[in-house]
Formats: sequence, structure tokens, C-alpha cells
Amino acid sequence: MGIKEPFEEVIMDWRTVVVVALAAVLWRTFISLDHEIALWESICSGIALIILGWSLFGYIYSLSRKETSWLISNKMAQGIAVSLTALNVYVLIYYGMRWYRVLRTEVYLPYDFLLRDARYILLVMAYCGIIFAMRYLKKMHDNYLLVTEKMPEMRKPAVPEAIFKIITDERTAIVIIALAFFWRSFISLDREILLWESMCSGVALFILGWILFGYISSLSVRTIRPSVAKIYQGICIALFSINMYVVVYYAMKWYELAFAGAGDLVPLDFVFRDIQFFMLVIFYCSVLVMSKWLEKASEECEYLIKKGEEMYKE
Repeated sequence: MGIKEPFEEVIMDWRTVVVVALAAVLWRTFISLDHEIALWESICSGIALIILGWSLFGYIYSLSRKETSWLISNKMAQGIAVSLTALNVYVLIYYGMRWYRVLRTEVYLPYDFLLRDARYILLVMAYCGIIFAMRYLKKMHDNYLLVTEKMPEMRKPAVPEAIFKIITDERTAIVIIALAFFWRSFISLDREILLWESMCSGVALFILGWILFGYISSLSVRTIRPSVAKIYQGICIALFSINMYVVVYYAMKWYELAFAGAGDLVPLDFVFRDIQFFMLVIFYCSVLVMSKWLEKASEECEYLIKKGEEMYKE
């Protein structure tokens, strides 16, 4: 136990996060100099992401199972675990298809190299944001001694607060995921990629992603407990990275459809684009539901400070 805790501190230190992000940028710069996609380079990139993603998932899932006096930290850990699962499944499917296509020695356009580098770096940044948040979530998980049953009854919510509760409800997330599934099933029936269909999908993800980013950013500013603010900031980094990936991906996709044409597509291309959209929706929906617990955590921290709870340790 004595060795494990210092190891966790080193792994989740902000300097380690910066080193990982810089290493990703240097690695992608190095392998992109020759403008070729070599199988060994893709395998190295993919395995690194897979190990990083699933290691993070295992750690945060184990954290969510640990007993604590602050039950909200379990809920936040569960939300991060679901978000990680969506990203990890996406990475698995993407690299499985990437390795298959590299073995077929397909010809790639210049923007393919730009997209693959942007995708890799932004995925690493998303994982780094989660690592940053985990450090402070674990700290709060272990030290928070607030007994939530002693929280006073909250006043009757106003209309905006009631709408927020409905939007962040688990059933709302399930409805959004179901709509995404039916939408992708509908537009994939003709086995064609049309510009208007891609624009509808992209704009929906833009709206969902940036609204979530704006809301959680506001939480990080409003909260008066520094450790909780750090958790919010880490989640914001992950959200911002995924949002930027969505922007880059759809901007290049729309350019391709509008000016270059869809090109020669195989059935796997349609499967991958649908799974990609579905995994991104699940990622955003898990953050959407988690935002309810983030809001509650902010309220309880404020209550705790006003109460002057001396047993709390930062």
C-alpha cells in the first residue's frame, strides 16, 4: 500500500499529464514526416491508447466501488467510467479497422494524415483531462466526511432548475441514445453518405458537446472548493478535446462530401461512422447525467463551508 499511493500520485500528477500530452504530439509529428501510414506505427499508437484508456477505466471503476462517506464521488466516478468505456470502445473499433485498411495498402489523401494526427492527439488530451480529474476525485473520495443525510431540504426548484433536472435525468439520456440509434439506422439504409445527413449529425453533436462544456466550465468557476473545481476542470479538458475532434472530423467530412466526393466506400466505412457517432453520443450522455452530480457536489461543498465542518480535510 505504501508503494501504491506514491505511484498513483506520480501517475496523476499534472506534470506527468503534460509529459504524456507532449510525448503524443512529438510522436505524431515524427511518424507523419514521411506522409506514409506504416502498420507498426499505427500498432504502436493504437496499443498505447488502448492500454491508457482501459487502465484508466479499471482504476476509476475500482474507485467507484470503494466505500466513502461522500456518495456523490461514487456517482461521479461511475459517470467517468461510462464516458471512458465509450471512448475506449471507439478506439478499439477504429484501430481494428485502421490496421485492416493499412494491410490492404490503401491510398490516403493529405487530409487523412491531418485527421489521424488530430484524432490521436485530441484523444490523448481527453484521457489526460480525465487523469487530472481523477487525482482530485480520489482525494475528495477519500477525505470527504460530509454526511449527506444532514443536508437541509432544498427550496422548491424554479423553472430553469426543474428543466435542468429533466435534461440531466437518466431517462433523458436513454431517449437521446435511442434517437441517435434510430437516426443512424435510418440514414444508413441507402448505403450512401449525403451532405445534409452528415451536417445534421455533426450539428447535433456540436450543440450537445459545447453546451455541456459551457455548463461544466461555469461550475468550475462557481464552486468555492478548490479540489472540486479541479475535478470540473479535468472533465472540461476531456470535453474540449472531444469537441475539437468532432469539429475537425465533421469539417473535413463536409469538405470531402461537398468538393471531393465520398470516394470508394466499403460496408465497414458505414459501420464505423455509425459506431463512431453512437459512441460519441454515449460519451456526451454520460457527461450529461454526471453533470447532475457535479451540480450537487458544488451545492454540498458550499453547504459544508457555510456550516463550518471542522472534520473535512481538503
